[in-house]
Amino acid sequence: MLTDEVKITIHAGRGGDGVVAFNKAMMSLGPTGGTGGRGGNVFFKTVSNMSALNKYKNKPDHHAGNGKNGKSDNSDGHSGGDIILTVPIGSVLHNLNTGEDIDMLEVDQTILAAEGGFGGRGNFCFRSPSNTSPQECEEGNPGEKFDFLIELRLIADIGLIGLPNIGKSSLLNELTKADVKVANYEFTTLEPNLGAMDGIILADIPGLIEGAASGRGLGIKFLKHIRRTKALAHFISLESEDPQKDYEIIRKELGDYDPEMLAKKEIIVFTKSDLFTPKEIAKKVTDFSKINKDIEVISIHDWDSLQNIKAKFLALAGK
Repeated sequence: MLTDEVKITIHAGRGGDGVVAFNKAMMSLGPTGGTGGRGGNVFFKTVSNMSALNKYKNKPDHHAGNGKNGKSDNSDGHSGGDIILTVPIGSVLHNLNTGEDIDMLEVDQTILAAEGGFGGRGNFCFRSPSNTSPQECEEGNPGEKFDFLIELRLIADIGLIGLPNIGKSSLLNELTKADVKVANYEFTTLEPNLGAMDGIILADIPGLIEGAASGRGLGIKFLKHIRRTKALAHFISLESEDPQKDYEIIRKELGDYDPEMLAKKEIIVFTKSDLFTPKEIAKKVTDFSKINKDIEVISIHDWDSLQNIKAKFLALAGK
């Protein structure tokens, strides 16, 4: 199952301690205590793997390496090892301590999330003409520690939206190499699914229900994935007794969650046309065209309608 939200704590490495040491060789007396190594940093890096957050579900704490202590021969300690935490493209990193939000929108985008502590100075750094045998040294500084909420918001060209059990997943399977589970009951799809078609990405958003924007069902979990789609294909089954009501239910949930989503480019896709006569279909299309004239009628069993919707999706994505 796709994990699209996790909370983790990241710990940058502590700097190593400086040391007090002296050269005991005759004619070479003097301080030789080295400085501690710097603590390791924590980075986030984006990858194309949409399931990259799964590995954090049972591992909430992540530590970079600590710096090593300075050495007695005026050598600095080794720096601690950095760690790179991968997140899916489209993730938003919410720093719960600072309030900063970071959008990760490109593959291989890398950001420094927590900086390792500086190493403490050894007594070699404190030598002076008036203090030829310094006994001072410093402890290493702690690394930064932050709590992050990582939220995945899918990035797709076209989001397939609508009520449950209206044929979105079936169409995704036909147009792409996606292998989404389909069945003749509601809520077969329990997580968003992506498919690539001729250079564009289609996102099958699980069926929304009335009250989704208020948290009913898994509404909030699904609505957030619609935010970053460039355009919407609003699916309505020709089996519906009231297509206008079905349409208004979904539009209300979009507007309640984020009014800006109502401004996205949109087409209407009537599904399951193989179950109705041309006359029945024409009546429903005519009635609905008073609301939105950009309508496509499809059946996954009709090759011509599949080619039409494919061309429509490419045009909608600007291809």
